[in-house]
Amino acid sequence: MAALEPYIDAHSHVWTPDVAHYPLAKGFTVADMQPRSFTAEELLAICRPAGVGRVNLIQMIYYEFDNRYMLDMIKLYPERFVGTGIIDPLADDPGRAMRDLAPRGVRAFRIQPRYSKQPPARWLEPAGYAAMFATSAQTGQALSCLIDPDGFAEVDRMCRRFPETTVIIDHLGRIGADGMIRDADVDALCALARHRNVCVKVGAFYALGKKTPPYLDLAPLIRRVVQAFGANRCLWESDCPFQVVAHRYVDSLALIRDHLDFLSKDDRDWLLFRTAEQRLFQPLRL
Repeated sequence: MAALEPYIDAHSHVWTPDVAHYPLAKGFTVADMQPRSFTAEELLAICRPAGVGRVNLIQMIYYEFDNRYMLDMIKLYPERFVGTGIIDPLADDPGRAMRDLAPRGVRAFRIQPRYSKQPPARWLEPAGYAAMFATSAQTGQALSCLIDPDGFAEVDRMCRRFPETTVIIDHLGRIGADGMIRDADVDALCALARHRNVCVKVGAFYALGKKTPPYLDLAPLIRRVVQAFGANRCLWESDCPFQVVAHRYVDSLALIRDHLDFLSKDDRDWLLFRTAEQRLFQPLRL
């Protein structure tokens, strides 16, 4: 087999308009699917020309806890994809659910206050999340947090309790989602670097700060994060298809690949593929 394109996208969603075979979760309708279709094949047609050969697929909220479409795409393209699934932390045995999905290419699980049904200040209190942190420490599957800065303190608490668990903060902790990048939020995110297994996804640039390519207004935020965590704990992500609704895929990639003069070539390699290779594409401890 020919060598794959070198870069790894640590975060992209896929879904299919075939709702007969892959029905939507309760509370979602076809009208919620924007764009109407973003299949694995559509993703590959966008990312491969940009040099991205592998992707960590993120289970889409439209399907909630039914991971079948993502799993089927991993099975269809095993050299291209791994996955971040979603399971119910309030179910009877979320740890077993994590282990059951491990042989099917699921290397991480998305967690957020929505599923714990708790406010951000207490979002990791349910016992099911403790079970997930404990299981993660054993299997090597990461826990990927979709949170705002008001959820960072709970991550800190759980990382002190479970220091061996790999935790990933999605979308730079959504700092700047309202257009304002606050020093206190950046300080709180960077404080999580004290935990050696906390990583940060650097991306979703279309949704942060000025939300305009080439996204150079985000450079000070990214610099602080890379300095705090080290490039070997930072992963570039596109957050497709949302990145390509009004912007281009290469707009996101280019910020890391071509700009940001504080990044060395080694730093760029860590962000663009080496960290994801280590954290998401290595065999699990089963």
